[in-house]
Amino acid sequence: MREVAFIKQNKEKWLSFETAIFNNDFKNPDELASQYIQLINDLSYAQTYYPKSKVITYLNQLAAKAFQKIYKTKREDSNRIVAFWKTEVPLIMYQYRKFVYIAFIIFTLFTMIGAFSAANDGEFVRSILGDEYVNMTLENIEAGNPVAVYKSGSNWGSFIGITVNNLRVGVIAFVLGIFGGLGTVYILFKNCIMLGSFQYFFHEKDVFWESVRGIWIHGAMEIFAIVISAAAGLILGASILFPGTHSRFTSFKEGAKTGVKILISTFPFTFFAGFLEGFITRYSQEMPKMISVGIILVTLGCISYYYLIYPFVLKKKLDAQLIPQSLK
Repeated sequence: MREVAFIKQNKEKWLSFETAIFNNDFKNPDELASQYIQLINDLSYAQTYYPKSKVITYLNQLAAKAFQKIYKTKREDSNRIVAFWKTEVPLIMYQYRKFVYIAFIIFTLFTMIGAFSAANDGEFVRSILGDEYVNMTLENIEAGNPVAVYKSGSNWGSFIGITVNNLRVGVIAFVLGIFGGLGTVYILFKNCIMLGSFQYFFHEKDVFWESVRGIWIHGAMEIFAIVISAAAGLILGASILFPGTHSRFTSFKEGAKTGVKILISTFPFTFFAGFLEGFITRYSQEMPKMISVGIILVTLGCISYYYLIYPFVLKKKLDAQLIPQSLK
């Protein structure tokens, strides 16, 4: 069958299905699951015979939305809050995984620019961090503790202040996505340039490893959460720029709703990062290297698994459960 005929034959069915999903117009989850199977069959057919067609992208997005709807309307014994982090957010992350990848690419690029700029301009770090902060850090390096700044202030005061600031950065990164994603990119640029130049500064002073042992005890979760918040901002921006088959306002509402869920999911990680910075990082130079490295690897591993690996594991598991039940 030619692609034009394939689209013409199924177009009304797909649009009807999309409308039903958006309006929750299904009598029961079994009906939704049955139509989901038909959609998957159409997607499989398109991937086989029209591998370069844009219809594959459309059907992929429609299938992802339907998949979430099935498991949202399906009866669950688990608590709603538990289900939010256990099922709903991971499925959202799977559906919008490309935005996460883009956010990490932007993060890496801007961080490298920050490091490169610091390497080629001796005054760049001072222009970014300020003379006072750089001079204080130099004094700390000479005193034998490059990250002594994290010892300033009380445990609880540091924890609360740092957590509030990091939450603010994450929220701003998301909200500024309303400007077509450009505001989000700006927040990433600002923070990544600072991070890249700061880390190069330690490298230049031959205390890079000592800085890593301190900064990344809390930074693994802190920075990762900010990148995920930025991905939420990019989703918000894309919902405005690329509304697809919906009106721009309807697409915006959907993008805002999805972005808020992703943003909220980062809060526990941000709180924990603040706790680490307030109570643990200050002892990074005194604690055994294995412990500091272990904390970094465990925290990075946990948040990486939740946002990058678990969504695929869950999707595969639910797919295996869905099709057999729907065909009974």
